[in-house]
Amino acid sequence: MLSLLKRLLAERPEPLDPDDARLALSALMVRIARADEHYDAVEAATITRILMERYNLSHDAAEDLCAQAQALEENAPDTVRFTRAIKDVVPYEARQEVVEALWEVVLADDTRAPEEDRLMRLVVNLLGINDRDSALARQRVQKRRG
Repeated sequence: MLSLLKRLLAERPEPLDPDDARLALSALMVRIARADEHYDAVEAATITRILMERYNLSHDAAEDLCAQAQALEENAPDTVRFTRAIKDVVPYEARQEVVEALWEVVLADDTRAPEEDRLMRLVVNLLGINDRDSALARQRVQKRRG
C-alpha cells in the first residue's frame, strides 16, 4: 500500500495496474464516505456492494479490498494531491465510472451532507470530469435508488 502511495505521488507517475487503480479509486470512495465524519456500516456496505458489482468480486474479496482502501485513505495525502495523482494514472473512462460510484456512496445514507457535496465538487473537478457529467451520474444513481 505504501508503495502505491509512492508511485501515485512520484514526480512522473507510471500508469497503475488494474489492481492498484481499483484500490486507489476505492480509497476515494472511502474518503467521500468519511467527508461528513460519519462513516457507518451502511456506507461501508455500499462500498463493498459497489466493489462486488464493478469488479466482479466475491463478498469476501470486496470486503478485503474495502479494508485495504480504508487503510490507504487514512495514509493518503490531502485530497487535492491524492485525486490529481489518480487522475494522472487512471484512464478517463474509469474516472467517469467512479464518479457514479462516488455518488452511490454519498447517497447511501439518504443524506447529502454539505461536506460530502463540497468534497464531491472538488474530487470531480480534480478527476477532470465536468459538472454536467457529474450531475448526470448523480441522477442515474438517484433513479436506480427510486
